[in-house]
Amino acid sequence: MPDKTSSQVAREHRESLQKAVTAIERQNLDYALTILEQIILREPGFLEARQVLRAAQFKKHGSGGGFFRKVLGGASSSPLIAKGQLAMRKNPVEAMQIAEQILSSDPGSGLGNKMLAEAALGAGLPKTACFALEVARKGSPNDRDLTHKYAQALMAAGQVEKSEELYHQLIEDNPNDPELAMELKNVTAQRTLTQQGYEALASGTGSYRDILKDKDEAVALEQANRQVKSEDVAGRLIQEYTARLQREPGNMRLLRDIAELHTQKKDFEKALEAYAQIKASPVGNDPSLDKSIADTQMRRMDHLITQLDPAADDYPQQKAAIESERTDFQIQECRERANRYPSDLQIKYELGELYFKAGKITEAIQEFQKAQTNPNRRLHCVGYLGQCFARRGMHDMASRKFQEALREKAEFDEHKKELIYHLGCSLESMGKRTEAIDQFKLIYEIDIGYRDVAAKVDAFYSSGG
Repeated sequence: MPDKTSSQVAREHRESLQKAVTAIERQNLDYALTILEQIILREPGFLEARQVLRAAQFKKHGSGGGFFRKVLGGASSSPLIAKGQLAMRKNPVEAMQIAEQILSSDPGSGLGNKMLAEAALGAGLPKTACFALEVARKGSPNDRDLTHKYAQALMAAGQVEKSEELYHQLIEDNPNDPELAMELKNVTAQRTLTQQGYEALASGTGSYRDILKDKDEAVALEQANRQVKSEDVAGRLIQEYTARLQREPGNMRLLRDIAELHTQKKDFEKALEAYAQIKASPVGNDPSLDKSIADTQMRRMDHLITQLDPAADDYPQQKAAIESERTDFQIQECRERANRYPSDLQIKYELGELYFKAGKITEAIQEFQKAQTNPNRRLHCVGYLGQCFARRGMHDMASRKFQEALREKAEFDEHKKELIYHLGCSLESMGKRTEAIDQFKLIYEIDIGYRDVAAKVDAFYSSGG
C-alpha cells in the first residue's frame, strides 16, 4: 500500500479534502475533523489528508497542553497503546487507526506518533511514517531513538540526502556505534548510485534506461506503466513479477499487481488465489483489498454471463440465476465488510444502496440512517431515505426527507433534479397536484427531457390546471 498524492486518490476524496480545508478556514473544526477522519479511514496512504487532519487537531487542542492534560491523556491512551501494539504485527493498518484515536485528543503525543510511524512502515507507507516522526521530534528534538527512527524512515521514503545528514549527526553524538556506521555506509552508497544515474540523465549523456542495469527491466517498466496492456504483455509481466516474488516473498504490492494482471486476463481464479495470499498476510486487513476481491468476484460473474449462449432455450433462466447469485454475493460481502469496519460509514452507505436495489427497504432504511452522519454522503442518504419511505407509501415522511435534502442542496445538478422529481411524485401521491406540478416545473424550465416531466406539465396545462 504506497503513500498516495492527491492525484492518486479518488475524486471524492480530493473533493472531501477541499471541503475540510474550507471548514477549517471557517473555524468549523469539528466538521472538518469528521471529514478528514473518514478520508484517512478509507485511504490510509493519503498523506496530505493526514497532514491537514493533524493541523486541524493542533488548531483545536493547541500545541501545548499543560500538566493535567498530559497526565490524563497518558492514562486514557494506555489501553489504546496496548491494543495498538497487539495489532502491529498482524494488521499495521488497524494499528494506524488505533494510533489516530490517541492523536485525536493529543496530536503531539510522542507515543501516538511513534505507533503511527511504526505501523505506517509496516503497511508500506514510509512518507506517512516520516510525517509522524517529524511531529514527534518537535516535542523531543534531542531524543536519539526518535532521530534514528526518523533517519531510517527517510531512507525508506527515498529522501536519501536528508537521511544521510541525520546519520552524520547521530554518529557525532555516538562515534563508537557500529550499527550507525554501517547504516550510514548503506545510505551513502545509495546516494552515490542515485546521483550517478540521474546526473548522466540531466547532462544528456545518459537516459533513464541507463539508470537500470538490466535493459529488459526498463522495457518491462514501460509496459507496466501503460494503462492498457495486451494479453501477451500481461502474461509476460505475470511471469516476471512471479519470479521477483520468489526473491521478495514479503512484497505484497507485487502480489497485488499479479492479482490485477490475472483479473485483466480474465483468469479470475488465479487472481483470487493471489488476493487470498495477501489477505493472510500482516497487511491483509485492508478495506481497499476487500473491495478489490469483491470487484474481482463481480467481474467473474459478469464474465460468466457473457459466456452463456443467448440462443439457448434456458438462457433467461441461466442469466437470471447468475444475476441473483451476483446480487446475493454483493449484499453478503458488503455486510461482512460493514461488520469488520463498523466505523466506516461509506461501507454502510454502499450496503444501504444494495439493499435498496434489492427491494429490502427496511434494511436499507437502517443503513442509510447510520450512514447519514458521514458528511460526504449525508444528502444522498437523506434522499434515499425519502425514496424508501415513498416505497412504503409513507409519502408525508418522504416529502419531509426530500425537502430536508433540498434545503441543503445549492447546486442545481442531476442529484438536485432527482430530489425535486421525487418530491413532486410524493406530493402527487398525496393528492397535492398543484404543489407537485410546481416541483415538476422547476425541472421543466431547465431540462424538458428529464424522465416524464414534460408529459406531466403538459397534461396539467392541457387540463386547464
